[in-house]
Amino acid sequence: MSSELENDLSTQFMEASIIESPHIIQARRAAKDLGLEPVTPATAQFLTFLAHIIDATAIVEVGTGTGVSTLAFFAGMKPEGLLTSVDCEAEHHGAAREILKAADIAHTRFRLITGDALTVLPKLTPGAYDMVFVDAEYLEYPEYLEEGLRILRPGGLLVLNHVFLGGKVVDDTNLDDDTIIIRDTVEAARGMDNLTTSLIAIGDGLLVCSTTRNED
Repeated sequence: MSSELENDLSTQFMEASIIESPHIIQARRAAKDLGLEPVTPATAQFLTFLAHIIDATAIVEVGTGTGVSTLAFFAGMKPEGLLTSVDCEAEHHGAAREILKAADIAHTRFRLITGDALTVLPKLTPGAYDMVFVDAEYLEYPEYLEEGLRILRPGGLLVLNHVFLGGKVVDDTNLDDDTIIIRDTVEAARGMDNLTTSLIAIGDGLLVCSTTRNED
């Protein structure tokens, strides 16, 4: 058996082994109806894990969709946690709001901001957030990297989704604009002295960046 086939089978096994909540399943159905591509089950589970291990109480999400990743964060963050989620489509927020209500997530625990993320993010408080997750326009990833790091607390996590772009990023012959931008963003993050970075082969690829903690 080839290593490529083994990797495919391992990925299929990992994704299929995850049992999701009825509300996440509902959010996935809503995403399909709207023609959206939510994070995979394994990606959602990993986001829950990250929120849990850093005891997240303040998360920013760029790209709400219908709330699949939003619910994943609520499963991992602390009960008093507040999630700010930005999406340019009011229709997405309408669907996400209904699903969050069905999941009994108190409205005081989330802010759904409809608008351009690059207009919204600069208005958020610097150093105030435990985690920033980006699943949005690829060509804007360099700006999301910059703004995400600005609003993260020391020791916070910035997570960029779709950094493999369906395999295009690892194809050296692919010179599409979005591919080049993603490659450049990954390399820029790797070159920053104040970041520890890791590429995670889950879903369509995650770049996880941890900012330097303050020394006691």
